[in-house]
Amino acid sequence: MRAPPDLVLRDIHAAPAAPWWPLAPGWWMVLAVLVMTIAVIAFFAHRRRAHRRAVARVFDETLARADSPAAQVAAMSELLRRAARRTHPDADRFDGDRWRAHLDAGAREPLFAGEAGTVLIEGAFRRDVEAAAVAGLRERARRRYLEWMR
Repeated sequence: MRAPPDLVLRDIHAAPAAPWWPLAPGWWMVLAVLVMTIAVIAFFAHRRRAHRRAVARVFDETLARADSPAAQVAAMSELLRRAARRTHPDADRFDGDRWRAHLDAGAREPLFAGEAGTVLIEGAFRRDVEAAAVAGLRERARRRYLEWMR
């Protein structure tokens, strides 16, 4: 079949490309979900950091109130026993080697196996606790306390 001679035909032109802006409604929903996800993650991360700072502040303030090295050791022992109840309900009743084993349980490296454990267990009952031993124990006890209070 032939086209009539008076019919004027033009070349077919492709439509112009769709502009990228404004976005289609689906993209707006994807962006909204993405923004809400980031906001929720940021909120929980902020809460976790604030909780961790508050727990560290409790540890530091409690030790700052202790007036002697023996009192600092007693305060560390009390804080660790309170925190240990989060891992085992009867952990505050452990003593001696069982307490020391519980302190090291789950740690990457044994923190209280050596002198630090001895100072923690016996230091509150001695008058002559060395300040250097208490300083070494303080870092280990603080690290373990923060791990348990997560």
